[in-house]
Amino acid sequence: MAGTSSETESTDTGSSKFSRRGFLRGASITAVAAAVAETGLAPQALAQAQPDAGALSKPISGEVSVTLNINGQDRTVKVEPRTTLLSAIRDRMEPALMGPKLVCNAGTCGACSVILNNRVVYGCSVLAVDAIRKKVMTVEGIGTPDKLSPVQAAFVEKDSMMCGFCTDGFVTAITAFLATNPNPTIDQLKVGIKGNFCRCGTYPHIFEAALAASKTMRGGRA
Repeated sequence: MAGTSSETESTDTGSSKFSRRGFLRGASITAVAAAVAETGLAPQALAQAQPDAGALSKPISGEVSVTLNINGQDRTVKVEPRTTLLSAIRDRMEPALMGPKLVCNAGTCGACSVILNNRVVYGCSVLAVDAIRKKVMTVEGIGTPDKLSPVQAAFVEKDSMMCGFCTDGFVTAITAFLATNPNPTIDQLKVGIKGNFCRCGTYPHIFEAALAASKTMRGGRA
């Protein structure tokens, strides 16, 4: 019997020959084309949608020192490529910032919310190296015990806290939301902060505090 190999194996069908390698190559091209069609993006747009490769000038391995701008202050911290922004803030920075909480660690609950370049993100789902040359704000940068922000003061006034694990995340998310939606309806508010969850179920008080803070920030105008 004549031997065959993956390099030369072919099947005659009329005047055409189909090799296994040719078939696999064609299948790969088809799969990529299908993915592009499904997303509705051109290949160039797909490439642009990838994480920011310019955060560091070259790939890193092991620990390296990076500078992050946290609450308006440049902070140097040692991180690994896999270190999340939340871990850099809570575990590796001295002094640490403990406002953002590690709860679900799956980008679901919002307890780790921080503001990255004016957008709320889950700190557990963003790499620290992706925050280089960007501005990070945690709840500590929103207000202090001696000078509460309108949102923080409203949380106290409306008794919007129970166990406290979700509170800092909600304060952060509401602060960012009101910055772009200064006079929201209750329905708009619910949609705007739907990425944050309260296991104690204090939502009515949280919504009340957010609307009260909104009014305060508008100078008391309805």
